[in-house]
Amino acid sequence: MTNSEVIFDIDNKKKLAEDLTSQMSLPGFWDDMENSAKTVKQIKSLKSIIEPWGSAFDKYLELKELSEILREEETGLVSDLKRNVDALFSSEIEKLELKTLLGGEFDRNNGILSINAGAGGTESCDWVSMLFRMYSRWAEKKGYKIKTIDVLFGEEAGIKNITALIEGEYAYGYLKAERGVHRLVRISPFDANKRRHTSFASVDVIPEVEEGVDLKIEDKDLRIDVYRSSGAGGQSVNTTDSAVRITHIPTGIVAQCQNERSQFQNKQMALKILKARLYESELKKKEEELEKTYGAEKKKIEWGSQIRSYIMQPYTLVKDHRTEQETGDVNKIMDGGIDGFIEAYLRFSVKK
Repeated sequence: MTNSEVIFDIDNKKKLAEDLTSQMSLPGFWDDMENSAKTVKQIKSLKSIIEPWGSAFDKYLELKELSEILREEETGLVSDLKRNVDALFSSEIEKLELKTLLGGEFDRNNGILSINAGAGGTESCDWVSMLFRMYSRWAEKKGYKIKTIDVLFGEEAGIKNITALIEGEYAYGYLKAERGVHRLVRISPFDANKRRHTSFASVDVIPEVEEGVDLKIEDKDLRIDVYRSSGAGGQSVNTTDSAVRITHIPTGIVAQCQNERSQFQNKQMALKILKARLYESELKKKEEELEKTYGAEKKKIEWGSQIRSYIMQPYTLVKDHRTEQETGDVNKIMDGGIDGFIEAYLRFSVKK
């Protein structure tokens, strides 16, 4: 058995996938739709590691055999081939390692992204717009779909807050690395005196939960308000009150949607977001109880405790304060090139 097989526990993953697959042929398996869906999802997750690993290992063996049959005097060719073997195998292993870091219950799910402006008026609203563009470009490069659910524009420019659904495999697993306060330092385009300004925006991400998740929401606990959707500068978009805001009275958690075509569609999307936020809230409560039990420290996300800084003047630097990952190529980052930061955080979170 190779070191890689041990690291990725391939044999046990294969056995578990075989056992789960055999369950699918048992009588009554498909009668319980919730459990059958979970089983199918687990099989897909296991195969997403088993199959790429098998493919990479086969390539490795082929190249290794080729290097062994080359004549000894062809030392230069042998060395090049061995380097290519090592590079191929290590790059494939790194991709698989990243997938193993995305093994959370909802990591494969779509993500619901929310960005909110901090103190600073127009500056912070513009910063939210910049961050939303960054995540939109990142999603496009991943082949994900991005759908704006709700947006409140700034009075002069930018966005006060925005909520969007990012649809794609592992969207939540990747984006959970972005939760926290993001800090911008630049010479403001809104300042006639060209002074340097600091702006803050908070990013939150929750998974889109499936219908099968056990979470009961009573109608009597909901307050549903309808209002007129609005665009930038308060311009009316619809002539009817189609936007929907739903408040869960016991918790005060709110979800709203205004970008769908009808009031019914807005209500369904708002309910989906509310359910996701309620489920996330319940998970956080459980985590807090465990932290109290084991004495773990709870780190609060608050203004000033930024997870990442983006400095555009007088020099260029983007630095993640959790992992110490940094780069001077601000333009690349703002154009959606954030995979390096995401991967560094996923590895860091396992070591914590």
